[in-house]
Amino acid sequence: MMARFGSLLYTLLVLLIAGLLGFLSTRFGFERDWSHAQSASLSPASLSLLAQLDGPVEVVSYARTQGGLREVVANFVERFHRAKPDLSLRFVDPDADPAAMRAAGVSLDGELDLRFQGRSERLKVLGETEFSSALLRLSRARQRIVAFLEGEGERAPLGKANADLGQFVATLGERGINVVTLPLANTGRVPDNTDLLVIATPKIALAPGIVAALDDYVERGGALLWLIEPGEPALAEGGGLDRLAQTLGIRVLPGTVVDGSGQAFGLSDPSFVAINQYPAQAINDGFVLTTLFPQPAALAQITGARFAASPLLRTSAKSWNETGHIPKAGDAAGNVRQDADAGEIPGPLDIGFALSRASPRPDRREQRMVVIGDGDFLSNSYLGNGGNREYGQRVFDWLLGDDAQVSVPDRSAPDRELKLTQAQLTALALLFLVGLPLLLVAFGLGIAWRRRRH
Repeated sequence: MMARFGSLLYTLLVLLIAGLLGFLSTRFGFERDWSHAQSASLSPASLSLLAQLDGPVEVVSYARTQGGLREVVANFVERFHRAKPDLSLRFVDPDADPAAMRAAGVSLDGELDLRFQGRSERLKVLGETEFSSALLRLSRARQRIVAFLEGEGERAPLGKANADLGQFVATLGERGINVVTLPLANTGRVPDNTDLLVIATPKIALAPGIVAALDDYVERGGALLWLIEPGEPALAEGGGLDRLAQTLGIRVLPGTVVDGSGQAFGLSDPSFVAINQYPAQAINDGFVLTTLFPQPAALAQITGARFAASPLLRTSAKSWNETGHIPKAGDAAGNVRQDADAGEIPGPLDIGFALSRASPRPDRREQRMVVIGDGDFLSNSYLGNGGNREYGQRVFDWLLGDDAQVSVPDRSAPDRELKLTQAQLTALALLFLVGLPLLLVAFGLGIAWRRRRH
C-alpha cells in the first residue's frame, strides 16, 4: 500500500513540476545561438540599428498563401521582431486583388514593404543586409530635394503617360524625397538647396541661358543624374548638352545598342537590353536582379576628363551600336548584323557611368554624377520589369549620399561547399557504382557458401 502511495505521489510531483516548467516557459524566455558564427541571429550592427529606431515598424509582405513562402518570410522577420517587439508583420495576398497589386507596383511574390514614420521602402531580396539597410534609410529624417529639369520636353516627373516617370517619383516620395520641377528658363539658376538635379531626355535644344545655368550648377559641386536617349536633339552640336557631355568627359556613340543575348532572357526584340551582371561599383554592390533597358545609347569615356568615371552598366559581348536599321521583335534571328564599315562597335558596351571628384562644396566630400544611356527603364511602361525600380532607387541613394549599407559579416559555415577534382569524382563514381555492388555480391556469395556447408 505504501509503495503504491509513494508511486502515485512521485507521479503527481513529476506532473506538477512539468506543469510549473510549462507555465514558466510562457513567462520567461531563454535563447542561445549555437550555429556557426551565430548565423541564425542578427548581427550587432542590425541590433544597434533596431535599438535606435524610435517608433513602430510595419512590414507588409505580398506573398501568396500557397507555396510556403509566407513561413519563410515570417521566420525571417521574427528575428527582427525579437529585437524590436513593435516591429509587426502583415501579409497581403497578391492574388486577391491583382489590379491593386499592379497599381502598387508589386511584381514579385513575397515582395516586402517596410513602413516607418510615414515613409516606406520596397524590397525584393530577403536578406539581413538589405532589410537593415532599408531601415537605416528610413531612419533618416532629413528630407532631400530632387529637382527635375522642366520646359524642354523632358519626361514629366509627375506624369502618367507611358514615357513619364510618375510611378517611380511616387516611390521617391514614399521614401521621404521631395521632388520638384525646375524651369531653368525662368529661374536662371539651380537653387542652392537642391540635393540632386535630374535631366530626363529633353526633346529640343537647350537655350544658352539654360546651358550656362547647368555649367554653373556642376561647377558649384551639384549632384546630377542625366538620362540620355539615342538621337537626342540637345546632344547635337550646339544643342546645349553636348557642352555638358564634354565637361563630364562622356561621349554618346551613334546609333542604338543591339544585344543578341536577349533571347536567354526571353526577349524577342534585340534592341531591348537585359543586364544581370554588373561592373564593380558602389551602386552595384550586392545587386542581383535583372534590369531591362529598351533601345539604350552606348557611352564612352573621353580621356583627360576632370571626373573619375566608373562603368555602371555594361552589355554583353554579343552587342553593338546599330547605326542603320533599328531592330524590332523578330529581327533577332539574324536579320540585323553588325556593320564594322558603318562604324558600329562590337560589345561589351557601356550604357551607364558613375562620375565623381572631390567636391568644391565645403559641406560635401565628394561630388557625384550618373549618366545612363536610357530613360525608359524608369518610365511608367518599364518600371515594373525585373529590378528596374530597385536599381533606380540605388542610383538615387548613391547620388544623395544615402548609399550606406549595414555591414553584415559573412557568417556562412566554411564547410558548406565540397570541391572535388576530376580524379576524386572518378574515384567516388567507381567506389559507389562498381566497388560497393561487388562488395555486396561478395558478402552474399560468402553467406550462401557458409549456409551450404552447414
